[in-house]
Amino acid sequence: MLHVLHAARGIIANSDPTRDALAAFASDEGLALPETLVAWLGTDEHDRPARLAPRRRPYFVMIGTIEARKNHLLMLRAWQALVAELGDAAPELLIVGQRGWEADHVFDLLDGDAELADHVHELGRCDDATMMALLHGARALLMPSFIEGFGIPVIEALQRGVPVIASDLPVFREISAQIPLFLDPADQSAWQAAVLDFCGDSSERSRQLALMPAYVAPSWKQHFDKVEAWLSRL
Repeated sequence: MLHVLHAARGIIANSDPTRDALAAFASDEGLALPETLVAWLGTDEHDRPARLAPRRRPYFVMIGTIEARKNHLLMLRAWQALVAELGDAAPELLIVGQRGWEADHVFDLLDGDAELADHVHELGRCDDATMMALLHGARALLMPSFIEGFGIPVIEALQRGVPVIASDLPVFREISAQIPLFLDPADQSAWQAAVLDFCGDSSERSRQLALMPAYVAPSWKQHFDKVEAWLSRL
């Protein structure tokens, strides 16, 4: 990023929080911020969702590389508590994403907790069609991240009519039209309560479902229209 600040004529940021973080970093380093543009990323048109057998329990989905900032550990601890309380009646958690870094405690639980094995399922190499099918049937997408620059899974869920429970991060509020339920990423009890609430047709889940038909996801055409106009002025 120091090289970017020294050498770039212009910088395209994927969100206002990303741009603001870069501006703060430049200020701390005593460097000028080049011309910047915020241009949201578009979402691809995916293939038709795969046809999957229905699951016997309500389930929730997490999408993203398994790494420390994604906060999988919070959700696994929440699921441990749910399984201890509800036993076989506990919902399922489907984790879509390959293993990354700084998440050894998460890997230990995924590999070694026998009580979680029937309720938490890791899908490391899930293809797009299967992922979209799993997302479509989920009670909600869970995004408990500590930090994000954007959040494509949030957009993909909302454009497909799937409720979202997310960390209260500025970028999630920016890209989601304020539709999701926003929670503190450190408050395990709040996430457990939300999961139980969303297992049924709760008022909060119904609120999101009512708002989502009006949600318009960002497109790649919008992104490049904005970028090309900016480039012509740069």
